[in-house]
Amino acid sequence: MTSLTVSGRVAQVLSSYVSDVFGVMGNGNVYFLDAAEKQGLRFTAVRHEGAAIAAADAYYRTSGRLAAGTTTYGPGYTNALTALAEAVQAQIPVVLVTGDAPTTGARPWDVDQAAIAAGLGAATFTVTRDAAGAVTRQAVEYALTRRTAVVLAIPYDLAALEAADEEPPEPAAPMVADDVDGGLGQAARLLAGARRPLILAGRGAHLAGAGPELRELADRLGALTAGTALALNLLNGEGYLGVAGGFGTDTAAGIMGEADVVLVAGASLSPFTMRFGHLLGPDSTVIQIDTVLQPTHPRVDLFVSADAKAAASRLLTLLDGEAAVAGWRAEASRRLAAGPGHEQGSGETSDGRMDPRALATALDAVLPERRTVVQDGGHFIGWAPMYWNIPRPQDLVMVGTAFQSIGLGLASAVGAARAVEDDRTLVLASGDGGFLMGLSDLESLIGAARSAIVVIYNDAAYGAEIHQYGSQGLTEKPMLIPEVNFSGVARALGAKSAVIRSLGDLSALQDWIDAGARGTFIADCRITSSVRAPWLTEWMQATRAAKAAVAR
Repeated sequence: MTSLTVSGRVAQVLSSYVSDVFGVMGNGNVYFLDAAEKQGLRFTAVRHEGAAIAAADAYYRTSGRLAAGTTTYGPGYTNALTALAEAVQAQIPVVLVTGDAPTTGARPWDVDQAAIAAGLGAATFTVTRDAAGAVTRQAVEYALTRRTAVVLAIPYDLAALEAADEEPPEPAAPMVADDVDGGLGQAARLLAGARRPLILAGRGAHLAGAGPELRELADRLGALTAGTALALNLLNGEGYLGVAGGFGTDTAAGIMGEADVVLVAGASLSPFTMRFGHLLGPDSTVIQIDTVLQPTHPRVDLFVSADAKAAASRLLTLLDGEAAVAGWRAEASRRLAAGPGHEQGSGETSDGRMDPRALATALDAVLPERRTVVQDGGHFIGWAPMYWNIPRPQDLVMVGTAFQSIGLGLASAVGAARAVEDDRTLVLASGDGGFLMGLSDLESLIGAARSAIVVIYNDAAYGAEIHQYGSQGLTEKPMLIPEVNFSGVARALGAKSAVIRSLGDLSALQDWIDAGARGTFIADCRITSSVRAPWLTEWMQATRAAKAAVAR
């Protein structure tokens, strides 16, 4: 066997799992990056270490394939922590390959990286000379089976030393959980007796590939269907109500609240999905199927720990011969058609800037049909899932929602750009505050993307704070941002761009798309801060109610 360094062994084993590595080079990972290139891994350079993990995270969300991020030790590592925390909270498998203190002991500038990672909920695997390959494999398998981010640390004094001989390990076959306690039998009986059944799918159902089985199950039962924002359109078809939660319509939410039996597949039932406790009726029976070991919400009446795809297939067998409920879908269709949809917005606002709802509607008609949408966190996050056609769950990458962060959008767009199919255009939606946080990686996106459009909802403010706290009379000075000419910045870095002050200005974007949509286009959209998103209104109402309950 050809001798390899410790870094070479790490890269060799990683190459069995990943094709892409994102990162920033430094002392602690320079030998790993050299070895990764020799192993044929594609390296995409980013400009901030946080982007290394955010890009690898978005690569997985877009493609379903693992990617790695890499940083040096110390400040390179600590710069990546927000993105690492987001991946842990969002249950995204990611491997952070980083340098670490030498085995001889910490230097004056070293920090306890393993302790820091543990505080975020990420496990650290430190390679040794004798077991660099085995430890690497252990780390990757942990990330994949636990659906989490891990840190793979290479001590500085080992990075260039020759590694002990090890047989290159093969990736382990994925394990599939299944029902073993008869819970699916009870679920089948509840569904068979339902008069108004609803199937709600989440990201876990999408990752399990359970869409076809769940749609067939819905047809068998005559059930209505819905999805979380991360499973958008997974169950689209007859009886589909759209997104469950603050991005959905009030009409659809009202219908969901009338369901008597709700099958929840691969969804955690977050406060946003549950409309802060108001989505489901008080008398509905809730069945949850998930690969976790216990229910994730107190409303769950029956919990089955199982793979969503395997469980749905078993339910189809158990319900063979059952007649579909009559009338439930037809009634829902009539009410959806008659009820109000999303507000279309106004052509005029008090400050003369664009209404983001009208802008989102107009953008949907302009953006290429084949699109993958990446969203940073911020007040604007509802406009894309509410107003844009996003046909597949993997075409909506929402970052920052798990850890409640902003500023990861540009970095995430880099990872998504590497993962999308050749004929699909990447669309990044960002606020001006988050865009400024991640501005260093605009250059990374321009370099990585074949076709990308960046929509900046530029209200010259931190919009969520304006609505939550400015509305209470708190000073708005810290919430305001001097209006930045992002179009000018974009042109300086080599992108095409335009300032969009009216819907008519979108003609510049349309012309670029008509010319082939090659490269990166920045649409600096000047919107009003006077329009509050419905999901934020719900959040504020829930917060006020919670405070009032404590006060009592």
